[in-house]
Amino acid sequence: MAIDFTLAPEHDEIRTRVRTFVRETIAPAMAALEEGGKTPPREEYLRVIFDLRGKAQAEGLWLPHMPEEWGGMGLGHVALAMFQSEAAKTRIGPWVFNCAAPDEGNMHTLLHWANDEQKEKYLKPLLKGVKSSCFAMTEPEVAGSDPTLIRTRAVKDGDEWVINGHKWFISGARRASFAILIARTEDDVPEGSRGANTAFLIDIPQEGWNDVREVETMHGSTGHSEIVITDLRVPDGQILGGRGNGHRLGQYRLGPARLAHCMRWISQAETALDMMVDRSLNRYSHGSLLAEKQGIQWMIADSAMELYQCKLMVLHAAYKIDRGEDFRTEVSMAKHFVANSLNRIIDRAIQVHGALGYSTDTPLVGMFQHARWARFADGADEIHQMRIAERTIQAYRDTGTTRDATGGLPL
Repeated sequence: MAIDFTLAPEHDEIRTRVRTFVRETIAPAMAALEEGGKTPPREEYLRVIFDLRGKAQAEGLWLPHMPEEWGGMGLGHVALAMFQSEAAKTRIGPWVFNCAAPDEGNMHTLLHWANDEQKEKYLKPLLKGVKSSCFAMTEPEVAGSDPTLIRTRAVKDGDEWVINGHKWFISGARRASFAILIARTEDDVPEGSRGANTAFLIDIPQEGWNDVREVETMHGSTGHSEIVITDLRVPDGQILGGRGNGHRLGQYRLGPARLAHCMRWISQAETALDMMVDRSLNRYSHGSLLAEKQGIQWMIADSAMELYQCKLMVLHAAYKIDRGEDFRTEVSMAKHFVANSLNRIIDRAIQVHGALGYSTDTPLVGMFQHARWARFADGADEIHQMRIAERTIQAYRDTGTTRDATGGLPL
C-alpha cells in the first residue's frame, strides 16, 4: 500500500528529540527568566538565549532546514514539519535552533542564488548564528502583494548602483548586519513585468540606509522597521542572483518559507486547543463542567477538525516539495487555510477562558495578536485565493477536470 500515514522512524526520532529539548531545556530556562511575569534585563535575556543556542548546537539540533555540508541537519520538508511544529511550542524555539524567519528564508535564498564570495561573506555568518539579516521588499506607497509595483530605484553609475526608495515592515532590520533589498533596475520592460527588479546585498549600517522607526503593531514595537534609502551606493558585485531576477528570487524564497510558517502555526493552534479542552475540564458553571455543554463541545469539535485538516495539508505540501513536484497550489491552500484556522482556534480558546482569556495571565492574548498577522504575511488571503482560482481554472482548461488543482490525490 503506497499511502502510509505512520511516521518513519527517523521522523519520529527527530520529533522526540526536539520535543524533549523544548520541554527539558528551553521551557525551564525561560520560566526562570520570566518568573513572576517580570521582564528580564536585555543583557540577561540575551545571555540565556545564546546559552540555549549553544546547547542546541551541542545536541545537533541546529539549522534543520540546511544541507549537512553547510552545517545543517539536511532535513526534507516532511521531517522539517516535525521539527518546526515542536520548536514552535515555545516562542523562542525557532530562534534557538536557528531556523526562524527572516534568516531561515534568507539562508535558502543565499544558498541557491549567491556566488561563492557572497556565500562566504553573508551565508556562513548566518549559519553560525553570529549575524542576522532582513529582507527589504515591502513599500508604503504601493501594494505589498504586487512586487511589480516597487518604486525603490537602483540606477547604474559606473561600477556602482545608486539606490533611492522607501521600505517598511522590514522585520529584524535593527539587529541585522545586512539586508537583501529588492529594487527596480529595468525600464525597458512592459508595465507590470516580473523582470524589472533586482536583488542587492546591503551591508548595515551604511550611509544612505536610514532606519526611521519601528512600526508599532498589534503586538507592540518588535522590530518591523521603516527605512528611507537615500543615494545609497553599492558596487555591481552586490547584486544577488543576477540583474532582473529580483521577482524570481523573491518567489523562490517565499515558497518554502510560507510552509515553514504553517508548521509553526500548527503548533500554536494545537497549544490553543489543548488549553481550550483543559479549561473546559476544570471550569464548572450552571450545574456542569464546560466540557459537558454542547456549545463548548462544538467549539472544541470545530477546532479539532480544522487542526486535522491543517496537519494533512501541510504534510501533503511538504511531501510534494520533497518529491520535486509543483507545490505552488498546495502551499497557497495550506497558507490560507492554516492562517485562518489559527485565528479561529485561538479565538475560541479565548472565549472558553472568558475574561481570563482576554487577560495577559495566559499566553492566548499574545498568540492572538501574532495570529492576526498570519492572514497577510507572505501573501494576503485574497492573493492566495486568486492564485488558487487561476490554477483551478487552468487545470480544467488543460485537462477537462479540476483534479490536478485539488492536490492531485488518488480520489
